[in-house]
Amino acid sequence: MTSKILFAALTFAGLSATPALALDVTRTATVAAPPATVWKTIGEFCGIGDWHPAVEKCVLSEKGGKKVRTLSLKGGGTIVEEQVARDDRKMDYTYAILESPLPVEGYKSTLSVAPDGKGSKLTWTGSFKAKGAPDAKAEEVVAGIYEGGLKGIAEKAK
Repeated sequence: MTSKILFAALTFAGLSATPALALDVTRTATVAAPPATVWKTIGEFCGIGDWHPAVEKCVLSEKGGKKVRTLSLKGGGTIVEEQVARDDRKMDYTYAILESPLPVEGYKSTLSVAPDGKGSKLTWTGSFKAKGAPDAKAEEVVAGIYEGGLKGIAEKAK
């Protein structure tokens, strides 16, 4: 009986030590404007303050040679994000969250623009782990942020 208890305890300990798998969320939207017009709308790292409905204000700074944006959210709250990669030719940038009230950790995301017929295809994708909330809730929150942002871009980039 003791060996069964020990085996169960070791099995549980092994399972709880297994790292959580990253969650991935991707949302896309089609915009009637050409890619260059859409990139001009979203390309500036702090431009999010002009097109995302949840962002009241964006303040750009620099840390260790990298751009950092501090987002003041409508209704309160602050998110600090660092741009970790940017390619103006490919029309995309990648950023990571440094500080946030969101139920995520290890968050990294890319926002990109590509040609799509006579318009553009926007893709916003992120990878993260849930923090302080179930996986489904963290995915729902991030998906809502992306959907609101893509709608804002589509309205602004005409």
